Amino acid sequence: MKKGNITIIGCGNLGQSILKGLIKTKEIGGNRITVTKRNTADLEHFKKHGVQVLSDNTKAIEGAELILLALKPYNVLEVLKELAPAIDPDNQVVVSLATGVSLTELQTTLGNNTTVYRAMPNTAADVGTSMTCITSQTSTHDELVERCFNGIGTCIRIDENLMDSSTVLGACGVAFALRFIRGMVQGGIQIGFDSKTASAIVNQTVKGAAQLLIEGQRHPEYEIDKVTTPKGCTISGLNEMEHNGFSSALIKGILTSHESIDS
Repeated sequence: MKKGNITIIGCGNLGQSILKGLIKTKEIGGNRITVTKRNTADLEHFKKHGVQVLSDNTKAIEGAELILLALKPYNVLEVLKELAPAIDPDNQVVVSLATGVSLTELQTTLGNNTTVYRAMPNTAADVGTSMTCITSQTSTHDELVERCFNGIGTCIRIDENLMDSSTVLGACGVAFALRFIRGMVQGGIQIGFDSKTASAIVNQTVKGAAQLLIEGQRHPEYEIDKVTTPKGCTISGLNEMEHNGFSSALIKGILTSHESIDS
C-alpha cells in the first residue's frame, strides 16, 4: 500500500473537480491518483498529468490508501458491496461523498472493520477553494482524510446529523452564490456596463466581500455597516431588496433544498 495514493470511484462532475484540485497539489499530484468511470472517454486527458484512468473499480482500488466514492446516493451501496471483498480493512480508508447515506449503512454494507468517513466537498475544489465537511465514527484517520481535502480547500469536522445540512449550505450553496452573482451582473448591465466588465467587477467584489469575513472573522453586518451611510445609495438598495423578500427567499430556498433530500 503506497502511502498517499488516492482512488476516486465514479469520477463525474464532483469527482473531476476534486481530481483537478488534487493534481495541482505538490503533496499528492496526478501520479498518485487513480480514477474510474463507466465511460472513460472524458477522463483520458487526465493521463497527461500521470493519472491512471480505469473502468474497473476493483482493480482501481489496488494500492490506494484512500478510496473516495464520488457516486450518486442511489448506487453507492451497490458499488461498495462489490468492492468490499477487495478492500483491505487495515490499510485502506473509505470516504463516501453521497448525500443521505449514513455511516451505519456504509459500514454494514462493507461488512468489515474498514474505517469509513463521509465527506461533502463542493465543485470549488477545481480551483482549490472547496469547503469540505467530514464526519466519521472514529478520528484515527483524520490526518489522512484532512490532508486530502485541505489540499483542495478547507476542511472541517461536523456531527453526522448535520451532513445533509452541509450538502445544502456548502455544495448547493455554490449554485446559490452563483445565482446571486448572475443577478448582480444583470443589474450591472442594466445600469450601463457591458457583460464582461460587469462580470469582472461583480466577481472581484464578491471575492473581496468573502475574504473580508474570512480574514476578519466578523459578522457580515459589521462590514455592511461600514458602507451604509445615512441616506446613502447602499442602504436604499439594501432596503429595497429586503422589501422584495431577498433574505427571506434565500432562507426559504435553503430550507426547501434541505427538505428535498429526504423526499
